[in-house]
Amino acid sequence: MTNLNELLAWFDDKKKVLVSLSGGVDSALVAYAAKTKLNKNAIAVTADYKTLSSEELDSAKNIAKEIGITHKIIEYSELDNEDFVKNDNKRCFYCRDELSQKLIQFASTLDIDVIVDGTQNDDMGDYRPGIDALHGNGIRSPLLETHFTKNMVRNTAKSVGISIYDKPSNSCLASRIPWGQRVTAEKLTRIEMAEKIIKQQTGIRQVRVRDISGSARIEVESDKINLLQNDDIKSEIFSKLKMIGFSNIEIDPEGYSSGKLNLIFEN
Repeated sequence: MTNLNELLAWFDDKKKVLVSLSGGVDSALVAYAAKTKLNKNAIAVTADYKTLSSEELDSAKNIAKEIGITHKIIEYSELDNEDFVKNDNKRCFYCRDELSQKLIQFASTLDIDVIVDGTQNDDMGDYRPGIDALHGNGIRSPLLETHFTKNMVRNTAKSVGISIYDKPSNSCLASRIPWGQRVTAEKLTRIEMAEKIIKQQTGIRQVRVRDISGSARIEVESDKINLLQNDDIKSEIFSKLKMIGFSNIEIDPEGYSSGKLNLIFEN
């Protein structure tokens, strides 16, 4: 049995499913499989919780149309959640715990008791308290349960024609703020604007702007750093980032890596 067949078979005994669609390729593949097996009994939902970039929200809307799955948007603000805003090392837990409750509430209005997300095997190697929160609230992960890695997800998505099969991984904007520094609307806005500026100026797709006490640290993949070193482009980027509120700007010479701001906390 191929990986795709195993994923499709996961839905065999499900009557109705709610798919948490983030805008990335992982949840897109889950949505595709759910739609293929359950048709109108598969419904996708994206939470616009105000730390999701507009780029990701647009991606979720577009991929839902591409797949042909019914798509709903639920709105709330994580900035109203003090546990989240204080930004300690359990921020992702508070985020996903609240998301889980919103998904469960929404699913109940549709008489759905199976909620799924796009977590896959490679997500389990980093510090991810958010995944613990999701699974603790009963959210299922078909890709994880059928042993998909990120590379398998991308290859399978490409094979079935999902357009974002090679889309870079992303995360909520709050992940750009170090633990212990409060999450604010102002910080999230300038982070999102800064990343858009850099993408527009350079064409680089994988960009992180870390907001560290008002200073911007730009991370791009190591083989793309040279694109930021052009004097004219660098000057333009630095000037614009200062205009939107950053006090200082630097380029991380080590390049981008997932979870770089995660800290190791000892009990």
